[in-house]
Amino acid sequence: MLAALLDFLKSLTDPERLIHLLSTVFTGWWGYLLLCGIVFSETGLLVGFFLPGDSLLFTVGVVTGAGRLNIYAIVPALMLAALCGNASGYTLGRFVGVRLFKNPDSRIFRRQHLEQTQQFYARHGGKILIYAQFMPIVRTYAAFVAGVARMGYVRFFSFNVIGSVGWVFSMTLLGYTLGNVPLVRAHFEKVLILIILISLTPVLSQLVKSRFQPR
Repeated sequence: MLAALLDFLKSLTDPERLIHLLSTVFTGWWGYLLLCGIVFSETGLLVGFFLPGDSLLFTVGVVTGAGRLNIYAIVPALMLAALCGNASGYTLGRFVGVRLFKNPDSRIFRRQHLEQTQQFYARHGGKILIYAQFMPIVRTYAAFVAGVARMGYVRFFSFNVIGSVGWVFSMTLLGYTLGNVPLVRAHFEKVLILIILISLTPVLSQLVKSRFQPR
């Protein structure tokens, strides 16, 4: 079962296998729904952190550049999926996650942590939501934490639009532009790894800084 799941996820980040999948199993609008569902799950469901967001969007851009997907349909659809996914995560955090902190005697979900999170999001919440959209794993939880911190919905929505649209547009455009470059196609998996590493650079740099900063 796990091997089949891993093979399916790998097919989503290989242009030829993705084209075959969209041409045989998920044809027509089913293919669009599949891709949107994956983006929504990664951004809106807390268990979707393992899904290949960046590499999937890059591969979709490559497939779109090959003329196998309608760019005017798939890109707006994926933007909407990311927007709805983040909105779903925010709603979960605001109405479900915040209940975890109701117990004043909890050792894990302390009210002090909640208050610190609220203060942090009040100062830096907008930047976090935008930057997090480009970071694997982090983007799965950023909107949820914004909901827990009770970030104002209008403020959240505005930064959600900027982050979601910017993420989908930049990643698909990158794949659309570079997808037919022979060097990129010859080393496609290495290019995907490089994209993921670049996405993780802000997190890694912050970890290094915090490592050497005094407590």
